Amino acid sequence: MLTKITLGLRVIVEMGYQEKISDPANGRFIFAYRITLENHNEFPVQLMSRHWYVFDSIGEKSEVEGEGVVGSQPVIHPGARYQYVSGSNLKSDFGAMHGYYVFENCSTGEKFNVEIPKFVLSTIEKMN
Repeated sequence: MLTKITLGLRVIVEMGYQEKISDPANGRFIFAYRITLENHNEFPVQLMSRHWYVFDSIGEKSEVEGEGVVGSQPVIHPGARYQYVSGSNLKSDFGAMHGYYVFENCSTGEKFNVEIPKFVLSTIEKMN
């Protein structure tokens, strides 16, 4: 699990390899990740968009951007949290993702970026 706080918003990332639905022989490695967003500000915020950078060990790079997350642009009130699950399909057994969300302060209309920490996607649990 990884955690990063930016401008009062905490991003918690949990990830895992989805062996049962992957097909390594055909270069299809499926990873799921759960994101929890906690609002530690004194004002509500709305998640407007996301921007992801995705890399894998064979040199494939991609960017993914769009409105909201999983079809939603949630409003997160002070002290509340929002959680969603999504996934990524890599062509190799090792990669990484990171990026940022664009949030809007519901009180002022000001938009700001919140960092998504870089996390590793691997088929094997690595020990330090």
